[in-house]
Amino acid sequence: MREANNSDQRFESLEVKLSYLEDLVDGLNLNIYRQQEQIDRLARELVQLRQQAPGAEGGERNPRDEMPPHY
Repeated sequence: MREANNSDQRFESLEVKLSYLEDLVDGLNLNIYRQQEQIDRLARELVQLRQQAPGAEGGERNPRDEMPPHY
């Protein structure tokens, strides 16, 4: 009888730990999903910025064009 009680307690302890682990995995998956969305958004913004940048056509740039206006 005592052995069955001990087994029940161990089983219940394992169920509790599993429940916490499932919650942790769900939270981590959500974080990964959100981070991937942010990475995708930043990659799209980077493409847009590269298209808007002077000389984005791939031609040679003159270093004098990059001098600040006060020179």
